[in-house]
Amino acid sequence: MNDKQNQDPKRRSRDVTDGVFRAGFRSFLRADGLTSDDLRRPLIAVVNSWTEVVPGHRHLREVAQAAKEGILRRGGMPLELNTIAICDGITEGTVGMRYVLPSREVIADSVEVAVEAHRFDGMICLASCDKIVPGMLMAMARLDIPSIFVQGGPMLPGTYRCERVTALSTSSYVARVLEGELDESDLEELECRVSPGNGACSGMYTANTMEAVAEALGLALPGSATIPAVDARRLHMAKRSGERLMDLVESNTRPSDLLSEGSFRNAIRVGMAIGGSTNMTLHIPAIAHEAGIAVSLDWFDELGRETPQLCSLMPSGPYFVVDLENAGGIPAVMRRLLDQLDRDARSVAGTSIEDAVRDAPVWNEDVIRTIEDPVHAQGALVVLKGSLAPDGSVIKQSAVAASMRHHSGPARVFDSEEAARDAIYAGDISAGDVVVVRYEGPQGGPGMREMISATEALVEKGLDASCALITDGRFSGACRGPVVGHVSPEAMAGGPIALLRDGDTIVMDIPHRVLDVELSPEELSRRRADWTPIPPKADKGILARYARDVSSAAAGAILGARG
Repeated sequence: MNDKQNQDPKRRSRDVTDGVFRAGFRSFLRADGLTSDDLRRPLIAVVNSWTEVVPGHRHLREVAQAAKEGILRRGGMPLELNTIAICDGITEGTVGMRYVLPSREVIADSVEVAVEAHRFDGMICLASCDKIVPGMLMAMARLDIPSIFVQGGPMLPGTYRCERVTALSTSSYVARVLEGELDESDLEELECRVSPGNGACSGMYTANTMEAVAEALGLALPGSATIPAVDARRLHMAKRSGERLMDLVESNTRPSDLLSEGSFRNAIRVGMAIGGSTNMTLHIPAIAHEAGIAVSLDWFDELGRETPQLCSLMPSGPYFVVDLENAGGIPAVMRRLLDQLDRDARSVAGTSIEDAVRDAPVWNEDVIRTIEDPVHAQGALVVLKGSLAPDGSVIKQSAVAASMRHHSGPARVFDSEEAARDAIYAGDISAGDVVVVRYEGPQGGPGMREMISATEALVEKGLDASCALITDGRFSGACRGPVVGHVSPEAMAGGPIALLRDGDTIVMDIPHRVLDVELSPEELSRRRADWTPIPPKADKGILARYARDVSSAAAGAILGARG
């Protein structure tokens, strides 16, 4: 090869493949099996997050192979590399959950390091689950080379005694076992059926919310988000994505050509319409930050007031993601919302959003409701502010019973999820109480754990319809009920939640977007003068670094962006 080959300025890989002086270094690529013809092709990173641990990712080797076939077919040279993946479900209620949100940053960094170091010309990113999807999307925005995201797709629901079930279904059975109504053998039978195979958990939890967000942002092909993991069309979509990526490489179309304020507003509206997870209020701002666009928590409040919820999916409704796919998927939802969307926003498909979705059919109007007959007139998520959350907090209003949309009660204050969970199971919480779990925020956790073991304890004790729970931590997309997360500023940063005492009256008013504590400014000032934070829960390793550098949940828990 000589210095005159591959002079296209779009070809970053020339840095490692061209010129007589690179002969020795180029030999390492030949040791990988690349021929002279291969080295003349654009080098494409196939960034996989395959692992044997996470069911949403166990099938991604096959998906990656299909993507590589598409790349090869269109003249690219795919080279696969890997990054980490953590299963939120396996880590729930343990110290391991502290690592889950920080893994988002590790994933984005690891993709940057590998792709930039080896000077790839483009990349495809494959992921399915909660923090891996946004980590990949952050890397795509940060690196800004021709890229396409490929989802792993949702899991199918399980079936137990003629009922469709998901992992969330175990809660009610656990309660019945504890009460002696069922044997543990019944629970084991359910456990073997609720997660029947590969894919992201089958409801509209965080993983599937973010897979839908990738499509709504225009970073994945239209129609890609909701195809089940085990469906052959998942492989077809991966192959098409590989082929389409080579068009993006040829035209040098990058994420910065697609991502705009309009595309992020589109993604938020879609998330609101499908009943998406509260965690999107962390991930969408983080992706936007990498694209140089400031998305605030106020965007979610503004757009949530305007955008109707059109889908009632698990955990707050009867339908599963496969039902959404069969009803028309995300293109059908976007067609319903078209008058509210930025129609000119672009997609990796090479078309405007309007062109991509305006003819999308809606096959089931029970699953995807009309604008005139929505599930709720407003979007799924609500931002609450007030004396307890000056910078904001988040609740999934679509999962809250009408009787609990306004609630006032005495605080029961705990400095960790474990302490709250144990008190609930011990019978120390009464109907009407407001359980407060603090020092679980991004800094205090550290890592902002999901409070699912505490919320499930409320369900199992029959208190989920009479008690609220508020926290500076966060929730799984599978949580439901009157649970408020992301309270900001968090306790470790000296937010008002750090000053609460047992018996303080807390007021949650969803219709008026209020989260207050009935204490005078003078009393809060007196308490602040006596307050000291608890000792850090991590003093070494990644968690200590994360606690030192992470921003508020209200700003997306972004590293290095603390105000």
